[in-house]
Amino acid sequence: MTVTARLVATLAAPFDPVSADAPHVVHWPGRRLLVQRGDFELAVRDLDREGSEVRFPAPWPRRFGSVTVSPTGDVAVFAGVHAVRAVDATGATLWEIRHGCWSAAMCTRAHASFPEYADDHHHSHADGGSAAFSSDGTLLWAHVRSLEGHDVTEEWLVLDPGEGRVLARAETMTVASGSVHFPHTNPAYMGLTVLGGEEDSPVLWGHWDGAKLAFQRLDEEVLLAVSPSGDHFLTTDAGQWSLYLHRAQDGGELWRLDADGAVPLPSGEGDDRVCWDYEAAFPYDDTAVVGTEYHADVPHHWLVDPRTKALRGPVAYPFPVSGSPGSAGPGVWYTVGKDRTSLHLWCLQGAA
Repeated sequence: MTVTARLVATLAAPFDPVSADAPHVVHWPGRRLLVQRGDFELAVRDLDREGSEVRFPAPWPRRFGSVTVSPTGDVAVFAGVHAVRAVDATGATLWEIRHGCWSAAMCTRAHASFPEYADDHHHSHADGGSAAFSSDGTLLWAHVRSLEGHDVTEEWLVLDPGEGRVLARAETMTVASGSVHFPHTNPAYMGLTVLGGEEDSPVLWGHWDGAKLAFQRLDEEVLLAVSPSGDHFLTTDAGQWSLYLHRAQDGGELWRLDADGAVPLPSGEGDDRVCWDYEAAFPYDDTAVVGTEYHADVPHHWLVDPRTKALRGPVAYPFPVSGSPGSAGPGVWYTVGKDRTSLHLWCLQGAA
């Protein structure tokens, strides 16, 4: 059965796509922000306050790391090659934590500043970590390289975002080329998916009890989305063969859904295998929007019922969409226009 999506809004991207990453949405309970990283600044737009946009000057060009923003939209945290730096809307540094260089294959130095490697080719193509604020903005979680000696290790930090003080740390035992955080409705929990490393690229499901950081490790999986209630999260394996539903309380697997057999191949695809996408949305506790990848360049989005593991059917859009579905908060998901100049917000037809 085909299910119809309703267009909620179409939003123009702040920057020209030639000089910027694709726009995306970050969200916490009661707050949704459109974020786009340009070459030299970050644009943050409050989706619930028309005309509200803040631009943060960046401490280094976009190819030198990732960035996140606070739920209140007044602090940006840049996770760079040599440091995690928090800045205000003027670009002034609020605090900075230096860490091991993410270009460790070529560099074992502890850099004091960006200009030390600004013109080096290898540093501009370095691996990288990431950072994210907890659901209430009281914690910042960061994935960094360690500064200890010449051994390359990686750590997961829990920080006080007001002053950058480290509250807890744990070695991740990963070798990452990148990572992505997934906030949970409970600020004491956070998900981290470690990407493209030399080992098994795990999902880490973390919990901070106020003194110690501990996590469950799900090897060879990629975190896709967390449910609005926070009760569950979705992953897929590195080969994208199966979709997994996990219990958030302890990371336990509840079910898996193999793409082969569950998802029909479109006519004309022959014997090409179908696989789940590396991105998804979880807009309702009883509905996830999950993409599948084919060899043909045609997006396919499906509704999955996490209660029954049932594939409810494909999503029908009023016009062609591109790419994967992304999470935009309870009741809403988004897609980015093929030319990356716009972002579309969607809900299910008939939803409030």
